[in-house]
Formats: sequence, structure tokens, C-alpha cells
Amino acid sequence: MKTKNALCLILFVLILSACSNSNKTEVGGFPWDIPQEKPDRPLSEAMDRLYSAYLTPRPEDNELFSSFKYTRLKGLDYSNGDGTISRRDPSKIIFENGKYYVWYTKRDTPVPPQGAKASNDTIPSTDWDLCEIWYATSPDGLTWEEQGVAVPRPPKPQVGWRSVSTPDILKWKGKYYLYYQGFLEASGTKGDHCPVTASVADSPDGPWKACNEIVIENGAAGEWDQFSIHDPYPLVYKDKIYLYYKAAFGDRPDYLVGHGLAISEDPLGNFTKHPLNPIANSGHETTLFPFKEGIAALTIRNGNESNTIQYASDGVNFKIASVTALMPVAAGPFIPDAFLGNGNGRGISWGLCHFTNSGTATTRHSTLARFDCDLSLDLDDPAMKNTQFWLDPEVYFSQGLNEKQLQRIGNNSGKSKE
Repeated sequence: MKTKNALCLILFVLILSACSNSNKTEVGGFPWDIPQEKPDRPLSEAMDRLYSAYLTPRPEDNELFSSFKYTRLKGLDYSNGDGTISRRDPSKIIFENGKYYVWYTKRDTPVPPQGAKASNDTIPSTDWDLCEIWYATSPDGLTWEEQGVAVPRPPKPQVGWRSVSTPDILKWKGKYYLYYQGFLEASGTKGDHCPVTASVADSPDGPWKACNEIVIENGAAGEWDQFSIHDPYPLVYKDKIYLYYKAAFGDRPDYLVGHGLAISEDPLGNFTKHPLNPIANSGHETTLFPFKEGIAALTIRNGNESNTIQYASDGVNFKIASVTALMPVAAGPFIPDAFLGNGNGRGISWGLCHFTNSGTATTRHSTLARFDCDLSLDLDDPAMKNTQFWLDPEVYFSQGLNEKQLQRIGNNSGKSKE
């Protein structure tokens, strides 16, 4: 009996082994036709990232990958580029009353910025000093008509008496809210320290009533956002107001720019800062939009993860979704569902941005421009999924060596390593 049982056991093991071998994945070389799903085979770290870190293995198939195209705007005057007029930091764009609306920082001063030490009541220290918030409308997003001041500088000592800048827009329960930075001193006097304040209106055309209060307090002494709460950027998410912002922390040049999040059920607060702040370790100006059930972000300029598009399914824990180039600076996209908060974000396809290096060294100022992209679930534009950039060689040569670097090379020329 024992012999019979032993034979049955051996037979069972052989059958099980045969079945296991028949289901075992053939390794061989990696498939020529790129699998859309992660293959069941050993993978290098790089190939594993292709499936674990990005939405799709090919950027051309990735809904959160895009290249960007730029168009000059019509209708806005810059005083022949003499540096006395500057427009920058466009808000999100909304569509109301049959036209597009955008708000932005405008400086109109007798002279271009002269630095903090030379500044006074009429001479600006920086491009965002002695500014007001203006707005413009457009029928098509290409030609804009400036409508006038939305938020002027209030009398001293109210928040923003020195300058109001970097606005963004929220529509909440039939009212409109502009959030912006309110400077209490010339920028550069003690850095770029300023709080966030807000104004409210019943119409996008105003009139706007300032709350004259600080909406988001700076962090406590020693915290990452103790000095700056910049670029307030509100979205409606999970039936609450998610207000994203940026802060530069650490002494220059050893510093980072991170993004924080403050949440409220009331547009004027109280806002509660998220305990995981900063929620982004890279980037500069804030640009975010609802995407599927979460929030996507354009991460530009500063940090290890610059030049990426990131995604957080919970609006907090962002991961890199794609890597791209020539990203719009200070982008204010048109987001039709920015204030719906329905968990079905459709993405973006265009907006406005700024260039801060218009003019010469003595007439430097900022200008607004349009960008287009395909970061939308409702658009399929293969030309926006191009990973190659054909730029004029002069673009590269414009990033040439400085005099000190040329001197170093000349001094070391012909010397052998010891």
C-alpha cells in the first residue's frame, strides 16, 4: 500500500512539474514590437521604468506628454519695447459672456526696473514691482483687447500697497475670486517676501472688492515657506478649494523651489496647509489642471525634476508622467473644467505664458504669448507629440560660454594633465 502511495505521489509531482514548465515564460530577446503592457520577463531598471514610471512606454501614446508651440499675441502694446511696460504671470483663462478672460501682472512705469537700492515711489526695483493687476478679453485666444485695471494697488499700509502681482482666478458659487501676491515693500529689499491676498466680484468684469487680509499665512520661523507664498493657483477638487503655491527655500545659490498646497471650503479661508508640504520638489511658477480623477502639473525650470509633466491621482502625491522640453513659463492654460471638481478632468490644449527676457539689458521687460499643446483627452494632434525639436543653430549659439569660461579654456589650452 505504501509503495502504491509513493508511486502516486511521484506521478503527481511529475505532472505538476510538467504543467509548470509548460507555463514558464520563454525569455529570449526583448520583443521587437514594443509591448503596451509590462512583459513577464527580467527587465533592466530602465526598461522597468518604461512601464512603472510612465503612463505608456512610448511618449507618442502618452496623454500626459506633449511638445509645445508658441504664437505671438495681437492687440497688446509694449511702448516700442523701451522697458516701461511689462505684462507677465497670466492667470488661468476662463470663458464667460462669449469671450475668453485673462488676468495678469502689468507694470507701467516711467523707467525700467533699476534695482532695490535705486527704487522709490515711481522707480521699480524689479519687473514685478509697482504693478497692478489688469485683464484682457479675446474672441479667439490670439487677439486680445486690454480692458483695464482689475485690482489697483491699495493705499498704504494695506496688503499690496507697494505692488500686486501674479494673479489667478477662481469661480465659486456664482462669484469670482482673484488671488494674488501683495507686496508691502519693494521687491529685493529683503528678498521677495510677501503674503497672498484676494479680491472678490460678482462678474469677471468687476468691480473687484479687496478683502484687505492675508489669505494664506507664511510658515513659522524655520519652515520652508517662512518667507514666500507665491503664485497662488486655485482649483476646485473633491468639492473643496485646492490652492497650490510656490516657495523658494534655502539660501541662494543653494536653494530649491517647491510647491505647497492649502485647502479650504471657503474662498477666503481658513486655508489649511497640507501636512506633506512641499508636495513638489521641483518647478517654478504653478501650472496645474484636473486630469482624469486627479491633478496634473507642469514642472518647469528649477530642481531635479524640471522639464517634466507630473500627475497625482489624489492631487497631492505627484509622480513624473513624462519628460519634455521648451515648456511654457508661467503658463496660464484654458481649463474648461477647472472649477467643476467632478473627478473627470479632460486636460488642456492651449493657454498663455510669458517671456521675461524681452528687450535689451537696459530695457528688459516681459511679454505675453500663446502656447498650444496636446495634454487633452479630447484632442488627438500627432504633431504635438513630437519628441524632436528642429531649432535654428543660433538658438544653441545664444547659450555660449561667458568671458570667464573662455579665459579658463585659453589658459588651459595645450597643457597636459599632471
